[in-house]
Amino acid sequence: MALLEVKDLHTSFFTDAGEVRAVNGVSFSLDRGKVLGIVGESGSGKSVTAYSIMQILASTGKIVSGSVVYDGQELVGADERTMKNIRGNKISIIFQDPMTSLNPTYTIGRQLMEAITLHTNRNKQQAWDRAVEMLKLVNVNEPERRMRQYPFEFSGGMRQRVMIAMALACEPDILIADEPTTALDVTIQAGILELMKDIQREMGMAIIMITHDLGVVAQLCDEIVVMYAGSICEQGTAEDIFYHPCHEYTKGLLRSIPTTSNAGEKLQPISGTPIDLLNMPKGCAFAPRCDAAMKICIREACEKMAIEGNHSAACWMNVKKVVNTNGTE
Repeated sequence: MALLEVKDLHTSFFTDAGEVRAVNGVSFSLDRGKVLGIVGESGSGKSVTAYSIMQILASTGKIVSGSVVYDGQELVGADERTMKNIRGNKISIIFQDPMTSLNPTYTIGRQLMEAITLHTNRNKQQAWDRAVEMLKLVNVNEPERRMRQYPFEFSGGMRQRVMIAMALACEPDILIADEPTTALDVTIQAGILELMKDIQREMGMAIIMITHDLGVVAQLCDEIVVMYAGSICEQGTAEDIFYHPCHEYTKGLLRSIPTTSNAGEKLQPISGTPIDLLNMPKGCAFAPRCDAAMKICIREACEKMAIEGNHSAACWMNVKKVVNTNGTE
C-alpha cells in the first residue's frame, strides 16, 4: 500500500473576482523511501497541492473534493486535532523562503525546541539535546553556540539547513520540500541537495520535492509529476520525463534549461505567460502557448492517457502519433 495517495484533488480559492481553481483533479501516490518531484512554473498549483495535503490553506482556500490518504488514514475532512498530530510529526514541510519562515525575534534554539516539544513527549533538556543533534546532522558548525543565535546571524544556506533540521526533528515519514533551494546560489544549492539525499537514505523517509527547476529533480527524484494550470499534464519516472517527454509543455521546459546536449546553443524559452486561472480556456490550458497546437487543442481538453508502464500524459499530440502510425484517422 502507498504511504500517501492523492486522488482527484480539487482545491479552490474563493475571491471577490471569482473562484480560482488552483488544483484540478490531481492524483498521485508516494511509496515509502521514494522521492517524488512536482514540477511546473509559478502558479501551476504545486505549492497549493502541498498545502492541501497539510491542510494549511489560506482562509479563502478550500478543498472542494478529492481524497488524501496517509498510511490508510483519510486526511480530507479530518479535524484540527488529528491534523496537528500529522503535521510535523508524520508529514513535515520545508517552506520555500527560510528568510521569512524563521521568526527573527527568537533564537534558533528556541524555534527548534518548540517544534520538538510540540510533537513529542521530550522535556526541555531532551528537546535541547535533540535540537543540537539535528543541527549536527545538517552540518551546522558549532551547534551549541548556534542554538543561542538569531536567524539574522546565519547565512541563507545555513538558515535553510536549520529549516531542514526543524522539519526532520520528529523523524517524519514524509518530507515536503517546497522550493528548498530557490534563494540559494548554485554552490550552496548543490550542498543542500546532497544533504537531503544523504538524510533521505539514512532515515528512509519519502520526499515530495516541489520545484520549477528540472535540474533539481534530475538529481533527486524517482518519479516526476509535471503540472500546468492546476492540473497534471504528464507524470512518469525520471527516465520517462527526461528521455521520452510526451507533453508539449514538458518538452518546452526541457528546451529551456541548459544541458550537455545543447551546450553552445541558444535556449528556447516557452513563449507567452501562464494562463489566468479565473479565465480558463475551453480546451487545453497550454494551447495558447503551444507551437504545436491543433484545432482540437483549442476546442477540447485532452484526458490523461497511458503511454507505457506508469508513464502518462494529457496531450493530443500522442493521439496524432497513433493516427499517423496506423495511417488512419
